[in-house]
Amino acid sequence: MFGISPIGWFHTLGSLPALVVAAYMLARHGRIVPRSVPGAIYFASMVLGGATAFLVAKQPVSYAIGGLTLLLIAVGYGVHRVTFLGRLRRYIETVSLSFSVLLLLVPTVTETLTRVPDGAPLASSVTSPIVLGSHAALLLAFIVGLIVQIIVLRREGRMPAYR
Repeated sequence: MFGISPIGWFHTLGSLPALVVAAYMLARHGRIVPRSVPGAIYFASMVLGGATAFLVAKQPVSYAIGGLTLLLIAVGYGVHRVTFLGRLRRYIETVSLSFSVLLLLVPTVTETLTRVPDGAPLASSVTSPIVLGSHAALLLAFIVGLIVQIIVLRREGRMPAYR
């Protein structure tokens, strides 16, 4: 179905929880909250998806996306331990994890548009106008969302101590 191999299904189904919990956390908290139950689910699902991307990649950019995703997850989940960065940690955490959401959505949208419906996908290739337009919309949403997140963090920065 959809021309997906068994490891491709493992990659896809393993990454799916990250989409759900990212949507939940962004809607509820306005950002990915790493030290929470949904944050732990996001971490595990993103590591699984990022690691298995190397096994299912068909285009060179997929390797870069997988590697960058793993790097962003490591930074986003580890930066809170770098105490000398102070409040900057919260910004690094938020930007890293928001960027990881973008890197999750780009291949998800691309693969969905080029595979669904089965046998007659909406887009014929990754260079199709609908795919490129979707990528542009995702980038715009990321930029706007990141600006909003930074404004909120600046307002919260007037409050004491890193949580």
